[in-house]
Amino acid sequence: MTKKVSKNMKKFARVCEILEKYNFNSAKLIPILSETQDEYRYLPEEVMNFIATSLNIPPANVYGVATFYSHFAFKPKGKYIIKICDGTACHVRSSIPILKAIRKHLNLSDGQTTTHDLMFTIETVSCLGACGLAPVIMINEDVHGMMDPQKAVALLDEILNTIKEAGNE
Repeated sequence: MTKKVSKNMKKFARVCEILEKYNFNSAKLIPILSETQDEYRYLPEEVMNFIATSLNIPPANVYGVATFYSHFAFKPKGKYIIKICDGTACHVRSSIPILKAIRKHLNLSDGQTTTHDLMFTIETVSCLGACGLAPVIMINEDVHGMMDPQKAVALLDEILNTIKEAGNE
């Protein structure tokens, strides 16, 4: 084993565990990438190259899969992913003011989607499958319907207060 491989195995110990879990099977690339993204909150280029080398497949195969699925990210995402529906039902029930209120409350400038502290990432999505509750937002796996800008900001404040309380324990 070369020094470089040995160094990378230490550096990517958690990725090695994930690869071992799937027996270094390249057919399991999607779950490998998913678990790796859970670890880093995105897929760093260096990690994708390490996965390709470890699976003995071309890096282009890893990049091809990672870029095909919108689930994968190539920039760090926040701990809390806020998805704001802008599908027809949500749009006609004023989802845009909710998006603007969340962006303002998190101090996100134009084009910025993740807070500097990597706590929150906002994304717009075409549908969250809860049109009867429009307008809808999803924070991680929790769906919140019948939203308006004030309710959305209050929800963020709730999360921020929980984070502060957890930090004070």
